[in-house]
Amino acid sequence: MTPLLLAGGTGLIGSRLQTLLRPHYDVRLLTRQPKAADHFYWNPEKGEIDETALRGVGTVINLAGAGIAEKRWSEARKNLLIESRVAGARVLHRTLQKMEERPAAYISASAIGYYGNSGERLCHEEDAPADNSFMVVCCKEWEKSVAPIADLGIRTAIIRIGIVLTPQGGALKEIVRPLRFGAGSYFGNGQAWWSWIHLDDVCRMFLWAAGTAEVSGVYNAVAPHPVRNEPLVRATAGAMRQPAAFVPVPAMALRFLLGEMSAVVLNSNRVSAEKAQKAGFDFQFPKIEPALANLFSSGDIS
Repeated sequence: MTPLLLAGGTGLIGSRLQTLLRPHYDVRLLTRQPKAADHFYWNPEKGEIDETALRGVGTVINLAGAGIAEKRWSEARKNLLIESRVAGARVLHRTLQKMEERPAAYISASAIGYYGNSGERLCHEEDAPADNSFMVVCCKEWEKSVAPIADLGIRTAIIRIGIVLTPQGGALKEIVRPLRFGAGSYFGNGQAWWSWIHLDDVCRMFLWAAGTAEVSGVYNAVAPHPVRNEPLVRATAGAMRQPAAFVPVPAMALRFLLGEMSAVVLNSNRVSAEKAQKAGFDFQFPKIEPALANLFSSGDIS
C-alpha cells in the first residue's frame, strides 16, 4: 500500500480518519510523542520534523491545529490558534522543498469560519468573507499556508469543515448535556444557520480528496441540508427520545461568558455543498434526522 502521512491524527476527526484510511493506505502519523513504528516525531512550533516520515509518501493530510473552542480567546490564545495551523504547513513545505520525489497530493483542513457571520446568504467556495472577524483572519492565514506547497507542483485541496457531529465531543456533546436534564438550550434567537456534517462524511471527504486526482482547490465539507440552531436542538431531543423544555441562552449572556469566542455558536453560516457533490462526492448523511439517528444508535454519546 502507498504510504500516507497524517498530521493532526489524534483529534476528533483524525482518530476516526485513521480507521477509514488504513484499509487503503500505509498510514504514518506525525506526533510530538511517537509511540509506535508508524509514528514520526514533529514539533511544528519549533520547526522540527523527522524528515524520514515523508520518504515514499504519496499523500499528506494535514489536520493539525489547536482546538478553536477549548479556551477563551485571549490575544495569546488567538496567536496560538493561528500559529498552530500555519506552523505545520511551514515545516512540511521546508522539508518538501528539499525532496526530489515529492508526494502527489497535499490535503489541508480549513473551516467554514472563513465566511464570517454570513447570515442568510448561501456561501460558496468562491465567495468573499462577510466580515474581518478573528475566525476569518485565522482561516485566511490557514489557507494561505497551503500556497507555497502548491507552488512546488503538488496537487493541493483545502477542505473547509463545518460543524462536525460526533458522539465523542464537539457541538453535539454540548447540546446533549442539558437535554439529559430536560432542558433544550438553543443560542440567541435560535435562528442562526448551522452548516453541520456527520463525522464519517467529513472523514470520507478527506479520503475522497486524497484518492481523486481531479480534486484540487477549496471544497466545503458540510451536509447539503443545513439547519437552524433551534430546530437542530429539537431534532437532537427527538433522536434521544428525551422530553424537554426549550429555552434560549441569551446572546448577551454568551458574549459575557465567552467573549469574542461566542461567535462560534452565535454566527450564522449557511454553506453550500454543491461543489463537492458536482465533483462526485456522495454524502452518506445528507439530512439531519438520519445523521442523528445513526449517531445515537452507536450508544457512545454521554
